[in-house]
Amino acid sequence: MSQPLAYGPRSSVLAPETVFDWLDEAAALRADAGLTRTLRSRPAEDPVLDLAGNDYLGLTRHPAVTRAAAEAALRWGGGSTGSRLVTGTTALHTELEAELAEFCGVEAALVFSSGYTANLAALTALTDPDTLIVSDAYNHASLIDGCRLSRADVHRAPHSAPEAVAEALAARTPRRALVVTDSVFSVDGDAAPLADLSAAARANGAALLVDDAHGLGVLGPGGTGALAAAGLAGQPDTVATVTLSKSLGSQGGAVLGPRRVIRHLTETARTFIFDTGLAPAAAGAALAALRLLRAEPARAERAREVARTLARQLTAAGLDSCRPDAAVVSVRAPGPEAAVAWAADCRRAGLAVGCFRPPSVPDGVSRLRLTARGDLTDGQIADAVRTIADLAPTGARTA
Repeated sequence: MSQPLAYGPRSSVLAPETVFDWLDEAAALRADAGLTRTLRSRPAEDPVLDLAGNDYLGLTRHPAVTRAAAEAALRWGGGSTGSRLVTGTTALHTELEAELAEFCGVEAALVFSSGYTANLAALTALTDPDTLIVSDAYNHASLIDGCRLSRADVHRAPHSAPEAVAEALAARTPRRALVVTDSVFSVDGDAAPLADLSAAARANGAALLVDDAHGLGVLGPGGTGALAAAGLAGQPDTVATVTLSKSLGSQGGAVLGPRRVIRHLTETARTFIFDTGLAPAAAGAALAALRLLRAEPARAERAREVARTLARQLTAAGLDSCRPDAAVVSVRAPGPEAAVAWAADCRRAGLAVGCFRPPSVPDGVSRLRLTARGDLTDGQIADAVRTIADLAPTGARTA
């Protein structure tokens, strides 16, 4: 019978109840910096007007979407039962991929359990140690994490600076290169200069990867996305990732691009091979939402119109609101604690808004973040602006 391993004594061995004491110290530091985060449950029927979520087209509770989710669960079960390569691919997944690809004007699509895992897959499977990744400084955390996991040489480029991207590409020593950017940046809602980034990539033999989480359903003809808006949909050197949890009101993500890229991800991407497939209910809901958008393309323009109206009225109220390029509207706050208090005051007044603080904001400036939902009425927009303006903390106004 084998004996338990014996370990030599250490001069300062921690008692079992103290090994995580450092977590309390870290929590205290976050509290001092105004960066404490807490979970808050919401009821199914919440009377608060939601401008904090990402339901850009107002489809999450659309009867056709919820009915499709319920029918998919009843037919296929509560879960997909396994990896997509084993048992987790249903007819719904296949239909969704085909219709997403057709809608966005690309050869093929591959559905993942989240937009996060889609980004990790694209970045880790399309690069290697002989690759240079040029990543925008304001990219989403999922892109940053994908860069870290890629084993590639990563260069952090200034925000929306195609010239700096071109310089980094021209000076590279790795054989391959990949330019990585959000299409619409989630903090201020500004759009990346995709045409210029594509030109910089092509001039230097690089591929372009665009996270279109905030563009699909909002930008492009009928909401076909930022690549379509920039004339890049279906290009052989361009790949997009999307989420199904924003404009399509469901959950999950996808990679869109050339067929050989999708084949490569299917066979090599770890977050595809080793992850349980997207639940059938989510696939069914996303497919129904996509079909609604195809039938009602004006939903995309309405979301952009609501964003412009929100920004215009907030600015008129003396607040520092950035010009939105899609459906994200931000209002700058004096600091993290003021932002948290402002968002809490708004909620107590019946309005839910997002609160972005460091480290979620790359420039260190805290903000309220609003979702310009396409189903908002003019009256709801006016009420939201009035609430935000009336509760603005000292220092929030520009004059």
